[in-house]
Amino acid sequence: MKILRLIFLPLVPVYAVVIAVRNFLFDKKICKCKPVKAKVISVGNITVGGSGKTPTVIYITSLLKKSEKKTGVLSRGYRRKSSGYVLVSDGKEFFTSVDKSGDEIYHTVLDCQVPAAVCENRVEGAEKFINDTGIDTLVLDDAFQHRWIKRDFDIVVIDQRFLTGNNFFINNLLPTGNMREPFSSLNRADAIIINRKFVEKKSIPPKRMKYLENKPIFTAYYKAISFIDLKKKTEYDLNEFEGQKSLVVSGVAKPISFLNVLSQTNLDTQNRLIFRDHKKYTNKDVQLIRKKFYSTNSHSVVTTEKDAVKLTNFSKELDDIDIFYLKIKLELDDEDSFKNFILP
Repeated sequence: MKILRLIFLPLVPVYAVVIAVRNFLFDKKICKCKPVKAKVISVGNITVGGSGKTPTVIYITSLLKKSEKKTGVLSRGYRRKSSGYVLVSDGKEFFTSVDKSGDEIYHTVLDCQVPAAVCENRVEGAEKFINDTGIDTLVLDDAFQHRWIKRDFDIVVIDQRFLTGNNFFINNLLPTGNMREPFSSLNRADAIIINRKFVEKKSIPPKRMKYLENKPIFTAYYKAISFIDLKKKTEYDLNEFEGQKSLVVSGVAKPISFLNVLSQTNLDTQNRLIFRDHKKYTNKDVQLIRKKFYSTNSHSVVTTEKDAVKLTNFSKELDDIDIFYLKIKLELDDEDSFKNFILP
């Protein structure tokens, strides 16, 4: 993989020019952002995957819902088996499957119980979504680069390890690195959330901190809540899994955080099946899980909440295996300040 990234290194300047020209056209209002009939809050990042956008969307959506806002979530529906505008839920029932909506938006609806939709074209999607549901506040999932729609708040989530790291194959623009945009693009963000996930807070190097100056900066972390039985929906305390030998199944961007928190609960995580991000599980994958589960004499299967959404489709095939997902939530170190920032 690194060899391929090195081969693509000459394309990095080309990509940088394309991004710069595009942003210039929007900054100079040659390309214009279109307003919609709702307050719009965008949640995005400047890297590919793993920053914590979905937990942040869930956090902000729940906050708005508690404040009695008619809130809905719009996503592009990454890797979904559909196209165009699809109304996923009205907040009470689902109108489509996880395959046709995407795992992230499905996960969000399950957690927040709010209307949700997917559409590649954010303006078209927002207009139809607002008309279909009557929402007055719209949370855009992964929309920092989707500048055609006017937003009231542009919130960027950044993984703390990305800010403190100096990896050539991460802290570089695509296609060699993981950056969608250069650090200078943070200038258009209204606020930054630094997500340290399950690790301690660290100082940001001055060479990175200079891009965050004069911006409201909030720090966040993940808190493990409990284990949930995938089929029975029964909730268990974290300490009930201490010492348990489980098969860990993960299909998220950066599974290291998931593995770390499982280790902190003293779960035996030596048996693992790690898939690519946004894994679409098939019968073949399920048979692989079954084979690995029985060959390792595991007591249970433990997975992420995002994976659990998709594995639910195979409850019958996995009927003889106990499957649990780790329930986590994002918390802010200074929630009151964030509430004052985002709520009128």
